[in-house]
Amino acid sequence: MVLDGLSLAAAPGEVTAVLGPNGAGKTTTFSMVVGVVRPDEGDVVYEGHPITHLAMHERARLGIGYLTQEPSVFRKLTVEQNLLAILETCRMSRDERRLRLNYLLDELDLASLAKSRAYTLSGGEKRRLEITRALITSPRLMLLDEPFSGIDPIAVYEVQKIVRRLKERGLGILITDHNVRETLKLVDRAYVIHKGEVLCEGDADFLVNDPKAREIYLGPEFNL
Repeated sequence: MVLDGLSLAAAPGEVTAVLGPNGAGKTTTFSMVVGVVRPDEGDVVYEGHPITHLAMHERARLGIGYLTQEPSVFRKLTVEQNLLAILETCRMSRDERRLRLNYLLDELDLASLAKSRAYTLSGGEKRRLEITRALITSPRLMLLDEPFSGIDPIAVYEVQKIVRRLKERGLGILITDHNVRETLKLVDRAYVIHKGEVLCEGDADFLVNDPKAREIYLGPEFNL
């Protein structure tokens, strides 16, 4: 998908959604923010500084976290081992790693599952583990790509609680998901993009009542 003059912003302490029909450019947008794809023109700016030239791992060190759409846990490792695999790449002492591990296990309600192998977890538990892994580096901006995909309504509610908690702590959240209704319950702002361009933007109430959003994406019967 080619993006054409697309401009959007995600602020600290806000949840911002990027929505649109299949092929609209959502995945390309996320890929450009995290550094998987380089734009031919324009800039990606983070905390006032251009980061367009930086590789993905360099952006991660600056504080950009990414929950991918694809499953990312090591199935045969335990929950604890999954987290330690990432923690061991961080510049911290063994004691600091253990403290960070215990904090994250408690913070996302995974302590009781620490010794469980990832393949035994439910869809919602795996998603919590994936989010926890993304939080290891203490990001200030978190991108969530389809966080509600493949999980049941209770797990969706649990993920929503996590997102709200992260927002309260000042993280900027950029989210895209096909579960539009549950996504709009979280957002401060949302962009609807179509054919690589911003079609409209605003809060949930604005988008639900916007004629262009309803025609191109939401449909005439959509409501919250």
